[in-house]
Amino acid sequence: MTTLKIHNIETAPEGSKTLLEQSQKAYGMIPGLHGVLAGAPKILEAYQTLHQLFTESSLNDEELTVVWQTINVEHECHYCVPAHTGIAKMMKVNDNITEALRNKTPLENAKLEALRTMTLSIVRNRGNVSQEDLDAFYAAGYGEAQVLEIILGLSQKTISNYVNHIANTPVDKGFEKFAWKK
Repeated sequence: MTTLKIHNIETAPEGSKTLLEQSQKAYGMIPGLHGVLAGAPKILEAYQTLHQLFTESSLNDEELTVVWQTINVEHECHYCVPAHTGIAKMMKVNDNITEALRNKTPLENAKLEALRTMTLSIVRNRGNVSQEDLDAFYAAGYGEAQVLEIILGLSQKTISNYVNHIANTPVDKGFEKFAWKK
């Protein structure tokens, strides 16, 4: 049962209408999450802005997927795990990466595994990571900018994961085939 209203362009508050139109244009539909976020225009704007900024970071498509999906799985988001499975396919990310992330198993690529491990450390420790964690991350080839970019991605995913928990947002039709159970 959905617990928050899922808006469309007609039912959304005035401040969300243009943002939903942008979603419609970008995705060919209005994702259910965007419809829920539309109930408070500034959170929809914040989410869309964070998404844009994160995708423009120094991380490549595989790395973006690792950060997003690691957080989605850790937060047990019923909506975002299937959505980002589909998004990873559209981004042509190797299915082995996606499956490992969905199943909480280590990644074969050592650098991506270091990214997954650091992301988990930041999430689980609420940013209180050890010097050893940082040193291992840096030894894998990442730098301070990527630590900060993980936090940017976490900011975006905290909005979507928490909203989806409260709203019980139905998975969009196009992503139903990627359903995930914790």
